[in-house]
Amino acid sequence: MEKKTPLYECHIERKGKIVPFAGYLLPVQYETGLVAEHMAVRNEVGIFDVSHMGEILVEGEGALDYIQKLVTNDCSKMYDGQVKYSPLCNEEGGTIDDLLIYRFNNNKYIFVVNAANKDKDYKWMKSKEGKDVVITDISDEIALIAVQGPNSNKVLRELMDESQIPNKYYTFTENALVAGCQTFVSMTGYTGELGYEIYARPEDVVTIWNELINKGADYGLIPCGLGARDTLRLEAGMPLYGHELGEDITPIEADLGFSVKLNKDDFIGKVALEVKKESKRTRVGIKITGRGIAREDCKVYFEDKEIGITTSGTHLPYLGYAAAMAYVDKEYSSVGTKVLVQVRKKLIEGEIVTLPFYKRT
Repeated sequence: MEKKTPLYECHIERKGKIVPFAGYLLPVQYETGLVAEHMAVRNEVGIFDVSHMGEILVEGEGALDYIQKLVTNDCSKMYDGQVKYSPLCNEEGGTIDDLLIYRFNNNKYIFVVNAANKDKDYKWMKSKEGKDVVITDISDEIALIAVQGPNSNKVLRELMDESQIPNKYYTFTENALVAGCQTFVSMTGYTGELGYEIYARPEDVVTIWNELINKGADYGLIPCGLGARDTLRLEAGMPLYGHELGEDITPIEADLGFSVKLNKDDFIGKVALEVKKESKRTRVGIKITGRGIAREDCKVYFEDKEIGITTSGTHLPYLGYAAAMAYVDKEYSSVGTKVLVQVRKKLIEGEIVTLPFYKRT
């Protein structure tokens, strides 16, 4: 049975269309509609309930050593208040999950993981627990709101002291007061836009949500659902677990090599990744130039040769064209390569383009 986030009744009051997602009941969109929500984030500001995300506490004197062996990125030089992105790999180099690591101090970190993977991740992390480190699932103790868009900073300044708003991407402020409530706030997001994420106690999050709605009205703020979250991340070329990432896909194939540090000491999956770093496939963007919309699992052809498969696809509201991400054979991955994408029984024209499709200026 699906769970409800602490903001469930807020979504019902605003006539959110509720759907089951990753074990929770969440709004896929509101009466405003997906396109309006997408455009609000690109042009003004939107808020999302992302309380379904998982949070796992890693603490103890051995925390950093443990994390270094667990993830592919190098966390040895992280400072207090920094956030770092990293894949979490199995022994074969496949991706168990991709996550954010928040450093509070040398002995305390929080992993923010994908909701659908939380239990799997926690079990994996506990199995590697070792000396001088304690792993605790604290997901039920944290609710999460994402405030995303060009006006997001202006909205936050209405509800918190400007000195407590993070001013650098992938940093956070601990013990920040938002609408009088204790939180920690990071400059992070999943939209490709300027934005922040507010981690609050479940008993406080309704107050924060309502204050954001009230104070944000002058800046064009509207609540947004899962649908816009997906089109925004796709437009920004961001991978989604279960689509562009999985246990049979390495982060190097996913074009996430920046987060795989093969020069650091041994970590889980390192040996396999060293062998697989010359993989024959890679993630690409495809702009659909013909008539039609490609979704996931559409075969990709170069002339009459099958070269890959799409992993996500839709019409991109801000850019105004259809596009998809796909895995294709590397020899056909050059920007400008003309391809064909099979949508049902029809082949539609496309072109390999640079990711991300959209990049904030």
